[in-house]
Amino acid sequence: MAGRIEDYALIGDMQTAALVCRDGTVDWLCLPRFDSHAIFAGLLGTEEHGFWRLGPAHAEDAEPPTATRRGYRGDSLILESEWDTPRGTVRVTDFMPPRDGAPQLIRIVEGLSGRVPMRSALRMRFSYGRIVPWVHRHEGRTVAVAGPDSVWFDTSVETYGESLTTYADFTVAPGERIAFTVSWEPSHKQPPPLPEPEQSLEATEEFWREWVEHCTYHGPYREAVIRSLITLKALTYAPTGGIVAAPTTSLPEDIGGVRNWDYRYTWLRDAAITLSSLLRTGYREEARAWREWLLRAVAGDPENLQIMYGIAGERELGEAELDWLPGYENSAPVRVGNGAAHQLQLDVYGEVTEALHLAHMTGLARNDYASLLQLKLIRYLEKHWQEPDEGIWEVRGPRRHFVHSKVMAWVAVDRTIKLIESGDADGPVEQWKQLRDDIHRDVCEKGYDRQRNTFTQSYGSKELDASLLLIPQVGFLPPDDKRVIGTIEAIQRELSTSDGFILRYPTEGTDEGVDGLPGDEGAFLACSFWMADDLAMIGRVDEARKLFEKLLSLRNDLGLLAEEWDPHLKRQVGNFPQAFSHVPLIDTALRLTASGAYGG
Repeated sequence: MAGRIEDYALIGDMQTAALVCRDGTVDWLCLPRFDSHAIFAGLLGTEEHGFWRLGPAHAEDAEPPTATRRGYRGDSLILESEWDTPRGTVRVTDFMPPRDGAPQLIRIVEGLSGRVPMRSALRMRFSYGRIVPWVHRHEGRTVAVAGPDSVWFDTSVETYGESLTTYADFTVAPGERIAFTVSWEPSHKQPPPLPEPEQSLEATEEFWREWVEHCTYHGPYREAVIRSLITLKALTYAPTGGIVAAPTTSLPEDIGGVRNWDYRYTWLRDAAITLSSLLRTGYREEARAWREWLLRAVAGDPENLQIMYGIAGERELGEAELDWLPGYENSAPVRVGNGAAHQLQLDVYGEVTEALHLAHMTGLARNDYASLLQLKLIRYLEKHWQEPDEGIWEVRGPRRHFVHSKVMAWVAVDRTIKLIESGDADGPVEQWKQLRDDIHRDVCEKGYDRQRNTFTQSYGSKELDASLLLIPQVGFLPPDDKRVIGTIEAIQRELSTSDGFILRYPTEGTDEGVDGLPGDEGAFLACSFWMADDLAMIGRVDEARKLFEKLLSLRNDLGLLAEEWDPHLKRQVGNFPQAFSHVPLIDTALRLTASGAYGG
């Protein structure tokens, strides 16, 4: 049984990532990329589907002991876990060095006191736990091979095989350091170089120290902001600049339910808002790389803009179910790929245009093709903004005229008009000013419920939707507009959980709701941060600060957030860690800091 979602730590190398549980077990690792097949898939199944446990030895019939304490080394992605045992204290340091060549997961055992018996148990399973590789020795190294993949295991202690698992039993004394490394290489190539764990550790620490020094935020929430920024950087695929929404697939939004999706791709929306947060905190190089990724992915074809792409710009992300995996806590099906890739989501045009606008406003070097792309996006919207779409939440029910989608279409036109007025692009500005007015009028007439004084999820509907909280944040209406205040208060009444967090929209339990799916889901953390933002914007700053700090308390002990919070089970749910949760955390911290609305 995998741990609770919040029991996991993230380590990564900006090309892939691993999840490490409190008991020292790596239950998730895809090699060599975020979206590759997992070699450790125990997170979505059992130990039979692959894992690597490293920690104090324990009786065969006992649960492995959890770390007494753990944390990241300073402002880095280097995890340190310590166990206090009857025999002494031991530390395991886990990290993945940023790389140009073979990916490596390095684990260093260090004795702190006494003499502690330790065990490493490594069970490699390829293709998400389905394939047992051929494991053998090659020139003193252990290698597992299956098809195109080979995984190399290096350590100075003696290992042995038993029950299709590679074990190492050893004792660590004070001051002693013993390293273990897993490396990947295509099976037809020469073995990867022998690892140099201590040098790699030093280089990894230096990488993160230098990267964090670029952060321009020094406010009262710096610890939470820095950890979120490091997490966002870890979700960036360094070779291309693409940003994954999360490093996992099929961690459920509803424990035991079917709301299980693959998030190891680059959503234009998520990547655009991530870019915005990075720009506002001083990270222009990531912004430049993402803009280049975007231009390559769209590749002159904005009329067929997808809502998501592969991390290198791939367009085909066909969805499939892995029926040999029972799913996290029996939440099935386990899905890879994502069938929502070809949905129509008009809001994406607004998010991409807003990101390009912010890059331009913050002094990123001009790119003529980026400006040309922006103009092409508006020409597409000019013809299609009046169509129904699947909306921000990727509903698998019928298309609707979602209010948020129309608002973001307005944003796209508005920001492009500003680009033209700045002199950095040419276009029919008067024609597009009329278009901007037409969209604004359409939303205010058809998406607003006058009797209840609130905007609604879609034209003609009575349902609310937390995405409406973005209306004042994108400048569609001023915060003091009575319709904005009415919408905020309506969402507080109708979409709040008992502990004050915000649901995306109403769900219908066992029946299919607006999203075309059975079951419920937890409070959506991004929406809860949006509520804090809105409260601050309308002058309720003390209430905003209290909600924000309550949201911070939901982070795990390492400062990480999944997509949602289950108010009944009091635990994190959804893919983990989630960019779409950490981005609004940063944004709200910046807003509250600017307003002076913080305690202490």
